Amino acid sequence: MLDLADLLPPAGASLAALFVASFLAATLLPLASEVWLLALVRARPDLAGPALVVAALGNTAGGLTTYALGRLGRRAVDPAALATRRAEWLRRHGAPVLALAWLPLVGDLMCLLAGWLRLPAPGVAAWQAAGRLARYAALLWLAEKTWS
Repeated sequence: MLDLADLLPPAGASLAALFVASFLAATLLPLASEVWLLALVRARPDLAGPALVVAALGNTAGGLTTYALGRLGRRAVDPAALATRRAEWLRRHGAPVLALAWLPLVGDLMCLLAGWLRLPAPGVAAWQAAGRLARYAALLWLAEKTWS
């Protein structure tokens, strides 16, 4: 009988593909990194720990790319155009809000606004990573309960 793991590339290539999928999923591209993570871990349970870390790093890197675009875009956008309630809310609450940057659509806007507001990059990175890691860990935990 054919095993799904036999169809997968070696561990390094699988993890690299997961990183790319997770990175792209943190942009405006309609990509579900959760599917990639679950498929990899289902086929290769021995890669659960590394896959969790790689997915969180890739997704955080994608969010930080959006943050960087927001910082760069500040020069090209009229400040009055982004003086919205969302921007004011993010300014008031700061980087900890970015623990929710994994939320679809809203998270992309939060990352962009964080860059535009020039929130401190280390805090933005740390909070994004924590939120994304927690989300993927919860997803893997729920999947494990379902698979058992």
